[in-house]
Amino acid sequence: MRVAIAVAALALSAGAVLVADQASAAAPCTGQLHPNPSFERGTAGWTAGPRIVVLGDQARPAHTGRAYATFAGLDLDHTDLLRASVTVPAGCKLTVSFWARATSTATARGDYLNVGLYVDGTPPKTVFSFAFDHPQQWTEHSNSAAAAGTSRTATVSFAASETAGGGVTAFDVDDVRMQLS
Repeated sequence: MRVAIAVAALALSAGAVLVADQASAAAPCTGQLHPNPSFERGTAGWTAGPRIVVLGDQARPAHTGRAYATFAGLDLDHTDLLRASVTVPAGCKLTVSFWARATSTATARGDYLNVGLYVDGTPPKTVFSFAFDHPQQWTEHSNSAAAAGTSRTATVSFAASETAGGGVTAFDVDDVRMQLS
């Protein structure tokens, strides 16, 4: 009888541990995924073209910290690209948010910044397209990808295109959060 009680107690204890382990295993849907969202370590964790990350100064400070990504602003025919990929665990929603501003002398849409969110299993999409008329002050933007039954790779991209002549537009991006929920 004592052996049966001891086995039952052990089984209940093991079951409690198993339930606790399942609860902790089911909690990955929190936290920031990207290790360098504010560019404080340059382009670490990002795939970037040349001249993307700059240090802010008193005239053009970063949204937070001291660094941010900058695109266009040279009055040349060229493109700039910045992107990062993260793994979104099964059952988790991903929200991407970032702060952007534009400084422009243009009066027509010739220079632009497209922001894309690409998640495995869904069609690629451009979620934002900014031009000369984007606010000059830091403005927050966000978009989400729904949870799925399997883990997925999500890629956030910032692609700028600049055309010479017609004015100059510089786009700045900072605090790119890739948050699970």
